[in-house]
Amino acid sequence: MKASRIAAAGAVSGIAVLALSAPAFAHVSVQPEGTAAKGGYAVVDFKVPNERDNASTTKLEVSFPTDHPLASVMPQPVPGWKADVTKSKPAKPVESHGKQLTEVVTKVTWTADGKGIEPGYFQKFPVSVGALPEDADELVFKAIQTYDNKEVVRWIEVPQEGQEEPENPAPVLELAAAEGDAHGSSGAKAGGDTEAAAQNTAADTAASSDSDSGSGDGSDTTARVLGVVGIVVGAAGVAYGVLAGRRRDSGAAA
Repeated sequence: MKASRIAAAGAVSGIAVLALSAPAFAHVSVQPEGTAAKGGYAVVDFKVPNERDNASTTKLEVSFPTDHPLASVMPQPVPGWKADVTKSKPAKPVESHGKQLTEVVTKVTWTADGKGIEPGYFQKFPVSVGALPEDADELVFKAIQTYDNKEVVRWIEVPQEGQEEPENPAPVLELAAAEGDAHGSSGAKAGGDTEAAAQNTAADTAASSDSDSGSGDGSDTTARVLGVVGIVVGAAGVAYGVLAGRRRDSGAAA
């Protein structure tokens, strides 16, 4: 009896600890839809949970990295929210499709038109970004979350490897290894992709032509398959006849 009471008390204590620590995990985060490969393009989702019981999130500000500026940043429309894009002059030159950009997106601000993110809910804010840097393993996006009671939470602390997660961690996007078929960040890569696509199209066309001209081979293959099926069916019939004969013999003997 005492053992069961101790176990029950331990379980209750564990649940209490989890309940108290749960809010620490409910922070603004960023995840790709699929893969965010170096040198390519991706759609990433900024996930914003509501951590309050008596207030709604009505504003989100996401700052984009200035050490690795992105040439293309396009937010997807989110019903009930207005997106404002802020551009600034990059600290270092940024090229896109052979042209040097004089401005890049440094911040996107979403403002709720209605109730916003109510208690007990979360919202995703998708953004198309690229070309992702080839000389970085991750990108840090600092975010500011504002509630309708004027409370502001700053998710701007950069997590450090080997250390505990900070109280208000900034969203971090992990970058995967470069993919050969990624939408290239340079004209040469894009040209290579175009050439490869043309070669694939030519190969598909040739294969289709061979298939049409080789209808005789297809007929031979069909005949062979039908022959094999006939053999299998015949063998099955013989086996059935043998079994039936054995059953009749057994009945006569009885």
